[in-house]
Amino acid sequence: MKTILWGLSVFALAILLGACSGKSHDDHTSYTKIDSLTDTYLLLKDSMLNTWNRMMYDDNKRIKTMKAILHELKVTRETDDELWQSLDYRIDQLHRIRFTQKTMTNTDVVEEYDFASNSLVTEISALAESIPSYAYNSTLQQLVERLRLADQRIEVHRADYDAAAQAYNQFIEANKPILKEIDQSATFDKKPLFYPVSE
Repeated sequence: MKTILWGLSVFALAILLGACSGKSHDDHTSYTKIDSLTDTYLLLKDSMLNTWNRMMYDDNKRIKTMKAILHELKVTRETDDELWQSLDYRIDQLHRIRFTQKTMTNTDVVEEYDFASNSLVTEISALAESIPSYAYNSTLQQLVERLRLADQRIEVHRADYDAAAQAYNQFIEANKPILKEIDQSATFDKKPLFYPVSE
């Protein structure tokens, strides 16, 4: 609920900013307007960065938890070594193929990462639950639950990031000519979304 309210507040901010950008130059001096736009621009960039960092934190936590489950499975000696090594290798590859804010413009990169990470979450959870000692191994049970919770939070963080990026994109579109006065070297390109909205 808190996430939804936060997302709505970001959109409300974007709408308010759009309305403000339509005011005439008579309402404020040129300096005040540029100064205000700069502050808002930086605020929106910080908002995107914060939501991105929260998402990456939970994604890293998901990877670490998968590693911890594999470690616990090795301790129990109830897992096939070849399967264990294969899973361990695939987990290590996640960092290599993970998207960035730039590479996510290519939806194939995101889909490849999602397929690889989701498959691992499913396989490792199922493997842990299938061993005979799982029923009384509280450590393993807690790790599996932690993995599932971290996995669920990824979708929430993506929605939060999209809300922040969409507010940024709307602000850029409404104020691009003036923003070029602030930073002539910046391109002010729109940020890609995980769940693009039809215009």
